[in-house]
Amino acid sequence: MEPQPVVRPLRLSDLPGLMDLVRAARWNQTQDDWRHILELEPEGAIGLEIGGRLACSATAICYGRDLAWIGMVLTLPEYRGRGFARRLMLAALDFIERRGVAWTKLDATDMGHHLYETLGFRDEQTVERWRREPFAGGEFVEAALGSELDAELDRAAFGADRSRLLDFFRRFEAASVAGGGFAMGRPGNAAAYFGPCVCRRPEVARVLLEWFLARHAQEPVYWDLLPANREAARMAEEYGFEKQRILARMARPSPGVSAPLEKHDALVFGLAGFEFG
Repeated sequence: MEPQPVVRPLRLSDLPGLMDLVRAARWNQTQDDWRHILELEPEGAIGLEIGGRLACSATAICYGRDLAWIGMVLTLPEYRGRGFARRLMLAALDFIERRGVAWTKLDATDMGHHLYETLGFRDEQTVERWRREPFAGGEFVEAALGSELDAELDRAAFGADRSRLLDFFRRFEAASVAGGGFAMGRPGNAAAYFGPCVCRRPEVARVLLEWFLARHAQEPVYWDLLPANREAARMAEEYGFEKQRILARMARPSPGVSAPLEKHDALVFGLAGFEFG
């Protein structure tokens, strides 16, 4: 008889099992991404274990009381279709409601979309992953840029305070143009990752993109963006990126919440990641 599944908090000792989940889904996250999630929001990182084996995960990160972000909803292939992701989603939503957070969002794959709809999430817009192959053309010079982060600009763009997240990302790569915006990058399992990128003007985003491409000319690069920002999508095509995936950004208000979350997509030239927003 198979052991009963156990829902429990994730911990650092789960890193090998968590990376098994990532590899099974062919996602791009690294152990550092998982470590940061566990550091940033340990209560919101939940796993389901069967007989000592980690079978499923989900994470919820709270950006103050304005917004929570659900990500890393992963199930090993042999355990899919058994309601495990639903159990973890309900646990994540309970955690978010106990924190008193107004809105919850996530970026849904086709596989998870129906589940999220049954839990009260509704489509907000699409998000896209673009990929650039190594040596895809163009020679870029790494510009001498600043490294200051404009927290107020980021909050206006994203709709919530994610300064703790940005402080972590700046441990990897960060650049800024004074008064114009900033961009960050980090390693991935399959490709270097460009984002988040938040800018007041497209020409600033262009400078920051070329800074990143100059540093990663010999690597594949992922860039997740909002197609609603047409300048970002046009820039991706111009610089040799090809569209790889389309996900649905979905939103769910907590009970009693009706006021929409204010954000400005035109400022968003790159996401922080499907698991972060």
